[in-house]
Amino acid sequence: MVQNIWKQINFKKQIEKPHKIQGFDIDLNQENLSRIDRLVDRYESEILQHLNSDYKQSTKLSDKIADKIAQFGGSWKFIIWFSCTLAAWMIWNSLSITKAFHFDSAPFILLNLCLSFIAAFQAPVIMMSQNRQAVRDKHESVIDFAINYKAEQEIDDMQSRLHNIENQLTEIRELLKQKI
Repeated sequence: MVQNIWKQINFKKQIEKPHKIQGFDIDLNQENLSRIDRLVDRYESEILQHLNSDYKQSTKLSDKIADKIAQFGGSWKFIIWFSCTLAAWMIWNSLSITKAFHFDSAPFILLNLCLSFIAAFQAPVIMMSQNRQAVRDKHESVIDFAINYKAEQEIDDMQSRLHNIENQLTEIRELLKQKI
């Protein structure tokens, strides 16, 4: 991530010697950039692991089942299986060869009943799962807000220190001017 940003910044100019961040003695060579990337990735994965472990501990079995059903019900795998099942049902009950084994004749009333049953139960299960995901997203956004707020406070602190240094430098300049 950091490497990609650094490459975009220095796209036009090729760096032959290590470049330094102004005010810091950090060489921005390939080794340090990959180290920063590893640290950022590790930090992000630790936060995700913590969120996932909290989610697993606080989730009831019924909620986990609802999540799995919603995950399957909203997938291409479900759509393909369901389409194949519907097509097989209609073909089986329409062919004259299988007339002795028809269990749902041409208006497909039993099929309509099954589809209504699936829709009646699948919609609330998906809504339960979406509500749980919304709660989880809200929790993640609170964490993001806390991190951003902390970063903002650190930036404000650094700015006030820089202003303080700037004021001190101005005072030193004035003292030097007075002595000259």
